[in-house]
Amino acid sequence: MRLTWVGHACFLLEGSKRILIDPFIPEGTLSKEPDMVAVTHAHGDHLGIALQLKKKTVAIAELAHYLATKGVPAEPMNIGGSITVDGVRFTMTPALHSSGLDSEGAGFYGGAPAGFVITMDGVSVYHAGDTALFSDMQIIRDLYRPDVALLPVGGCYTMGPEEAMIAARYIGARLVIPMHYNTFPAIQQNLDEFKKTIERTTPIRVALLSPGESIEVNPE
Repeated sequence: MRLTWVGHACFLLEGSKRILIDPFIPEGTLSKEPDMVAVTHAHGDHLGIALQLKKKTVAIAELAHYLATKGVPAEPMNIGGSITVDGVRFTMTPALHSSGLDSEGAGFYGGAPAGFVITMDGVSVYHAGDTALFSDMQIIRDLYRPDVALLPVGGCYTMGPEEAMIAARYIGARLVIPMHYNTFPAIQQNLDEFKKTIERTTPIRVALLSPGESIEVNPE
């Protein structure tokens, strides 16, 4: 699988299918057209251009139903559930955050926030969504054994580097890629110590990608 950090919380997974997660693209460009989209929650910096793409979109039921009213071919699911879409397995996990469609007015409910474990071509990727640290990340490890963990580290709106270090240990993926940082002033972070500490004290590898940079992940 080829994994590209598009920016913020947006990733493109390329294998037998192209899956775009949380299609908010601050740089405004997308080099490849996805086959399908997955959205962790309704905030604008995650829903992004899902309405414009109009690709098959996996999301929590309430958000999926909203997208369907806008002409998006949505695939509804809920936390704890798993579905297979065009040969790709999606499992929806909890996330500790908030969720609302601000574009529809204050208080418009967008369903609960979530994360995904996405399995394709023998590789499992855990995209945590926007979340605080929570101890049940250890259950995600025990149940799904993700190869890659995409973790928010910006602080303010999600956990910061200190909490994400514990999250990395709880999840136990062999590769951690930080996300949701340095997009806005409130989430500026220097992750040199984060990478150094995790790699010194655990067998986990940390990849600090730049927007647009890719990494290859093979099945173990």
